[in-house]
Amino acid sequence: MKRTALLITAALLASPAFAADLCSDNLQKIDDAVKTSTNNTQIQEQAMRLQEKAIQAQESGNTKACIAQTEKALQLLKKNAGDGGANG
Repeated sequence: MKRTALLITAALLASPAFAADLCSDNLQKIDDAVKTSTNNTQIQEQAMRLQEKAIQAQESGNTKACIAQTEKALQLLKKNAGDGGANG
């Protein structure tokens, strides 16, 4: 019983650190994708605006908002990369 409680406590304590890392990793992925993409400038600008919002959320300690904004930006960029070959 005590082991289970310790495992649950450890998992809960590790979650914020994991989320902060995910936020930072996503911000880096957006940077990389914007630098290497040569397709839709409008999509890149939208992704960069979302990235700015994510950075603001990160700075204010709102990791969930940071992750949400970066995920939206990455989805836009991924969709754009898929469409780029057909429209390019």
